[in-house]
Parts: sequence; structure tokens; C-alpha cells
Amino acid sequence: MAISRKQKQIMAFPFTKYDALICDGAIRSGKTSFMMLAFIDDAMRRYNNQRFGICGKTVDSTVKNIIAPYLGLSYAKRKYRLQWKRSDKTLIVSDGKKENIFEVFGGKDESSFMLIQGRTLAGVLIDEVALQPRSFVEQALSRCSVDGSKLWFNCNPDAPKHWFNEEWIKKAKERNALHLHFMLEDNPSLAQRIIDRYKSMYTGVFYQRYILGEWCVAEGLVYSFGETNITDEIPANGEYYISIDYGTINPFSAGLWCVLGDKATRIKEVYYNSRKEGSMRTDSEYVNMVLKLAEGYNVRKVIVDPSAASFIEALRRTHKFSVLTANNSVLDGIRRTSVCLQNGNIKIHRSCVDSIAEFGLYRWDEKATTDTVIKENDHAMDDIRYFVNTILRYKVKGVDKN
Repeated sequence: MAISRKQKQIMAFPFTKYDALICDGAIRSGKTSFMMLAFIDDAMRRYNNQRFGICGKTVDSTVKNIIAPYLGLSYAKRKYRLQWKRSDKTLIVSDGKKENIFEVFGGKDESSFMLIQGRTLAGVLIDEVALQPRSFVEQALSRCSVDGSKLWFNCNPDAPKHWFNEEWIKKAKERNALHLHFMLEDNPSLAQRIIDRYKSMYTGVFYQRYILGEWCVAEGLVYSFGETNITDEIPANGEYYISIDYGTINPFSAGLWCVLGDKATRIKEVYYNSRKEGSMRTDSEYVNMVLKLAEGYNVRKVIVDPSAASFIEALRRTHKFSVLTANNSVLDGIRRTSVCLQNGNIKIHRSCVDSIAEFGLYRWDEKATTDTVIKENDHAMDDIRYFVNTILRYKVKGVDKN
């Protein structure tokens, strides 16, 4: 197997004078897999009966992106005896003479730091470090009190003012950290056609970060949307879904989708702005609007703003729909929606004038220090994001960045 110069530098890191390794840059550039190889090998070479941390955004994502691929490597299976204990979230690695424990942690929110308190670690690998709260990351680092312990970080870029960029990447020299910046071309296992495919998937800030590997500000319109995303055709058949962003004072937005394979068309919508209309509507009135939107279609699922508890209950009491609370992950949903728009997986029928109008108004907040959208002209944008995050992401190959 071909190995690039930067991948060789990952493997050599344990033998250097550096205390930490930082790998950032483009997606699919071979950072994570080689880091896990070197991390385990270094632990087994230098330690016995010690505990190590492997951290990610969530336990599930860490198992999927790091543990499962490692367990499948013939190199690892030949060299070590591997025992994954799902209930304990631990990987036990032994070579006949030494045995060490690698525990998986998820840093999904500010309370996550409590999960790792009290541990004594001989090293930690933090995957997707830019997606985890600073409190969790710093708690993990403070647990590395065993002599000689090393710190391993990898991530895709975020905003320039992100704390990890400010405190670690820009200060790599004073923190005695080796910083390696990766591009897609640094992964020799990727064929050129695959590299070209990834380059064609992203636009705007996502292209700058995931392809060019830049720490850059999210600015301007959130989505690249134009005539190619609008259609005058309605599919003759498919699976039907409705996505809803609930509002009483704020606008209420609902869209009817026809999904055929990995393509989704928003064929109808309703949009009610109580401020503009001069009166608020009740849950039962909104339910009637949804019933009318669904009239004549066999709707498989209705996906609703998770904060709209009373409206969800009102919908369920009609016994007309299977109702799901939406996945409300904002930045992941925006990224997935952007990919689907760029690749033609989403089309908006020309009659859906309110959502088309919002695409031209929905903007990043350029004054914010983190990636934030301006909370205006975003109600159809939210219901579309709910649909992509909850339904379409599972039907479109490659929309999830691992």
C-alpha cells in the first residue's frame, strides 16, 4: 500500500521530541486511519496495563469512524489480540506480553467533560476535535498524567477564531506540537476520479474547509441556489414526506416531498406568516393545513420541528400520519443540504415561491465568532434541513462526511 510523506510523519511522530500531534485539513486525506495505527502501536510499545482515551463527537461516531475500521485491519489482527467490549466502550489490546485498555468517550456538549473526570490516561486521541466543547477537550488532556503521555488531535477546519485554531494550531510551536496540514492529494489511496468527485460535492465555505483545508469565515448566502435547483416537473410517483417548521408568531412552513431513489422534489408547500396576515393560528388550524397539503398523497412520514411538542401531539391524534421529530443538527444539516443541492439530489418546484425566496435571503452571520446563521428568512430553510437531516441523508450516498 502506498503511503504519503505526511502519513509517514504520523507514523514517525511517537519517535520525535514533540508532545502533541495536530493533523488538520481536507476530508478523506488519510489523517484518522494512520493516526489510530500509530496511536495503538506507540501505546503497545511503551506501556503496559495503562488506560488511554479515544474521543470523538459521540461514542457512536467514534466507534464507526475509528474503532470499527481498526478492528477490520489485517495488520492490527495479525499484530494484536483485540477485544471490543461494546457495553464498556473499551478496546482491550494485547500482544502476549503487554495489555492496555482504550476507552471511547463522546464530547457532544458542555456537560460531557464529566464523563471523563477521574480517569488517569497515558495518552489520548481526539478525533474531530473542532466539533467538541473546549471544556471536554481540556478535561481529556488534563487526565493525561502518566509520564511520557502524548496528545493526538485531528480535525477538519472551522472558523478562524475557533478556540482550537487559536490555542493549538497557531501556538503549535510553543505547545511543542507537530502540526501537519493535509490535502486530498496527501492520501495516495484515493484515485483521481474520487478526488474529483469530492471536489464537485461542495461549494462555498464547505469547499474551502473540506476540500482546500482552510480555516475560513462562513459569509454571504448559506446556499448556492439558482435556476438549476428549480424544476417545472412533478415526479409521477415515489415516496411522499412532509417536513414542517412550526411557528405561531414566527412563520409556519411545511413542504410536501416526492422521493424517488436518491432524488427529492419539493412539489408543494404551505407558508403562513402570522405577522403579515395579522392573526395567529392554533395547532388544530395548522393540522388542517397539513391535511390539505397531504390530500391525495400517501404520506409515509411527517417530520416536525422537535420543539413543537403540542403540535406534534395534535398531528398524532389525527391518526393520519406517522410523525417523527426532526434531527435538528444545524451545521450538519446545512452541510448535507448544500451537498444535496450541489449534486442535484434536491429540486424545488417553481410553485414553491416562499422557499425559493428564502434561499436568496438566508445568510451567515458574519459578525459572529462561530458558524451562525442569521435567524431571519429561515423557516422554509429549517423545514428543508429537517427533511434532509432525518430522511434524505440516508438515501443519498456520500452525503455524510465520515
